[in-house]
Amino acid sequence: MEQIGYIKDQPNLDAIFAALADPTRRAIISKLASGDAAVGDLAQPFAMSQPAISKHLKVLEKAGLIERRVDKQKRLSHLKAEPMQAAVNWLEQYKEFWENSFDQLDTLLNELKMEEGEKPNE
Repeated sequence: MEQIGYIKDQPNLDAIFAALADPTRRAIISKLASGDAAVGDLAQPFAMSQPAISKHLKVLEKAGLIERRVDKQKRLSHLKAEPMQAAVNWLEQYKEFWENSFDQLDTLLNELKMEEGEKPNE
């Protein structure tokens, strides 16, 4: 029996969503979108230590969202956005559902307005 919601041969969506669930990690990803950065540079806008930022980086790396490399004296992090596409693809499956739900709600609201004698939304 096939398990619903479990897709084989895809990046680990659980790890991706878990990594993206934290606002600090999302901010780190936003920072890395503008270029590679060292731990110290990433830690600067936060009220946390470099070791704490390093823990966040390990979560992002485990999810496949970043790569880390050594460049001279610095350990740089590099954004790998490709795994996020898997999360987007998964969410896209529900786009039609939400659009239909909003259309049904809009229809219902217009019907209620017409019953009350108001002008419905166009």
